[in-house]
Amino acid sequence: MIDPRRLTVLRALADHGTVRAAAETLYLTPSAVSQQLTALEQEAGQALLIRRGRRVELTAAGELLAEHAKAVLAEVERAEASMAACAAGTVGRVEVASFASAITRVVAPSITALRAAAPGVTVLVRDAEAHNSLLMLLAGETDIAISMEYGATVRPDEDRLTRYPLYAEPFDAVLPPHHPLCGRESLTVSELGESDWIAPLPGNPCREVAQTCFADAGFAPPITHTSDDFQAVVALVAAGTGMALVPRGAVPAEHGAEVRPLRERVPTRRVFAAVRRGREEHPLLRRVLESLLTCSEELQKQ
Repeated sequence: MIDPRRLTVLRALADHGTVRAAAETLYLTPSAVSQQLTALEQEAGQALLIRRGRRVELTAAGELLAEHAKAVLAEVERAEASMAACAAGTVGRVEVASFASAITRVVAPSITALRAAAPGVTVLVRDAEAHNSLLMLLAGETDIAISMEYGATVRPDEDRLTRYPLYAEPFDAVLPPHHPLCGRESLTVSELGESDWIAPLPGNPCREVAQTCFADAGFAPPITHTSDDFQAVVALVAAGTGMALVPRGAVPAEHGAEVRPLRERVPTRRVFAAVRRGREEHPLLRRVLESLLTCSEELQKQ
């Protein structure tokens, strides 16, 4: 196999005409240049030089290899430039796992911002519920996870993650049209009673938030329909099949249900980005995290 470093020596000889001039260009001794050229001939399996006393000339094979050397060395330089850009966080690919409403609220805007500020950075998005995105992150299946805080206990993966708070949003009560409580401007969870409820699937942290609220209010309503898609949840409420607690940012713009804010111990989800501990300073991840944080700041100003 031909050593690309020796192609540099051959190219310098072709450019400058003599071993001495090539050596001066490469900051080597003439003897070292001659040794490199001899080794290159052995690798190529052909004579590359014609030696005429103290002078040398390229053979036809030498000239051919010198032409190839230009292309090879140019690719090496491009690779070095790409690696430098990657190290600087200006080029590369980052995978983000996020639940749907966070994609809409912060991930998509951050991609738009990055396209203008760092067009060499590509963000690949994978839709994943909050509880699944962290599992994907810990398994090495994604670079950044967008998840939410829930429950009061510290989970065993805490020491493996570094978190970056993005935004917080309350849960609102979503009622069927013409429900008797629709005349109220705001509600408490206890006022909602033990009606049929629509909730996310077991394991989804938003379901845990709702069930904790019910327990704090002293009742355990029947959950008759389940879906992890809040657009579907609100559609089921609009169809009159029950009530739901939905994060404010996840309520679709167009719906046929009635949405009312809660008061007194309002349940809130706190959304955060996470990376595996030890990767916080990776330039590409820093670039994407900074964009996510900037977009979350803009979101909270609205």
